[in-house]
Amino acid sequence: MDGLLTVDQVAELLGTTARFPRRLIEERRIRYVKVGRHVRIPESALHEYIASRTVEPLRRPRSRFGRAAA
Repeated sequence: MDGLLTVDQVAELLGTTARFPRRLIEERRIRYVKVGRHVRIPESALHEYIASRTVEPLRRPRSRFGRAAA
């Protein structure tokens, strides 16, 4: 079973204020679960959100001649 996180826990993990995860929920940019009037975010949803927004660095092929002298 996937663990459920509170908005404050998600904010702490992301290093943001609670306002940011609340906005993600309001805009339906992240999966969430309603438990009565409480909102919980599955851990897997948080990992999916982070993975989908991770930008990988560009890898340029190395020149065999190196940089030109200035």
